[in-house]
Amino acid sequence: MKPKILIVDDEKPLRDTLARWFRPGYECLLAPDADAALEIVRATPDLALMISDIRMPGEDGVTLLRRAREIHPGLAAILLTAYGTVELAVAAMKDGAADFFQKPITDMKAFELRVAQVIEAAAAHTDAAPAAGDAIDGFTGSSKALESIYRIIRKVAPSDATVLVEGPSGSGKELAARAIHALSKRAAGPFVAVECSAFSADLLKSELFGYEPGTFTGGLKDGKKGCIEEAGGGTLFLDEIGEIDLATQIALLRTLETKCVRRLGSSFEKPVDFRLVAATNRNLISLVAEGRFREDLFYRLNVIDIRMPALKDHPSDIAPLVERFIAEFSAAGEGRVKGIEPDALRALEAYSWPGNVRQLRNAVEKMVVLAAGETLTLDDIPAEILAPTAPAAPAEAAATAAPAPTASLADVEKAQILAALKAAGGNKTAAADALGISRRTLHRKLREWGM
Repeated sequence: MKPKILIVDDEKPLRDTLARWFRPGYECLLAPDADAALEIVRATPDLALMISDIRMPGEDGVTLLRRAREIHPGLAAILLTAYGTVELAVAAMKDGAADFFQKPITDMKAFELRVAQVIEAAAAHTDAAPAAGDAIDGFTGSSKALESIYRIIRKVAPSDATVLVEGPSGSGKELAARAIHALSKRAAGPFVAVECSAFSADLLKSELFGYEPGTFTGGLKDGKKGCIEEAGGGTLFLDEIGEIDLATQIALLRTLETKCVRRLGSSFEKPVDFRLVAATNRNLISLVAEGRFREDLFYRLNVIDIRMPALKDHPSDIAPLVERFIAEFSAAGEGRVKGIEPDALRALEAYSWPGNVRQLRNAVEKMVVLAAGETLTLDDIPAEILAPTAPAAPAEAAATAAPAPTASLADVEKAQILAALKAAGGNKTAAADALGISRRTLHRKLREWGM
């Protein structure tokens, strides 16, 4: 059976044009407004995708999407508008839209490719969920948020589809990539990870593509095989792909399209069989709008999208994570801790964890190493973690006190980072390690605050 697409737009010529284009491969259902669209959503439980204009008489497309997903929670959607802005795109994506296109659509083939990708990704999300607690190796937790991640990973791993893993720093993006590799038909092949933000533009290009002898002064005399070649038969993981410069983006796009790699200094291309999993903590849609990330590369990467949740969004997993880390560090001889007091665990669960699981792991290691007894207590918790929940400071110290519970998330984040810096005696590397974030991220935050 052909996948069913719902096309919603108050302009009949556009509805008819899209329907004519998609009918060879899809069953097209048409609606002129939100009310008619919702009737079709209710009557079509196997609807694969909704393509909707945003600005229409009556309810707009974003409101329609919210109501449609109440009826059909797994419904994929692409929104269209002639008045597109980055802010509108981000809002639409937060409400569940898979993508956002401006009218008029000038490249229908690219649009059709994106429609096919969105439908494929939605199918991965709608597979039956695993039993509670049926975690994937490397992960710990049985929250609904993680069960959704387990389900998607199991669905996409056997394919060779490119995967884009999004999420904040420390949320487990590389863990997801390694799980995809381990459950794939490429598991016996190499898993090659590249931290894109760790290299300058020129060094990153040579790291990815390699180079021929004599290409660089001081280069290896026999040349160098790049990471793309090294990943042949396996998986290439590009972390923080949003940091890649435009020239390298062009070269990477060609490699993905041709499945061939050309070393720097060479005039020959070599076929290479690899699967790409990319990760980012940046908003790639915003980078595309700013001209800092190629739109065609974004679509190549975003075939399957996995969004890793922040730890604060699945706090029920903190307890099993703490238990796991205590056992891990105690077994490694870093301490003799066997458990944690309920009050101490509640304090950890109340913290927002801006550095996510990585920060939690670092905090537990510190607690295990410095613990006075076999059970962790409130006294063992690092000061920078307790600071945001400490009692209000005297009025004269208000300027340096942690924000009240009603403070914005940005204020809380700033207070936590400043507390970590104070606890580390101003040592940025130690503060970044304690927070579970990179030194680069810490410097960026300080620059934003004029510090």
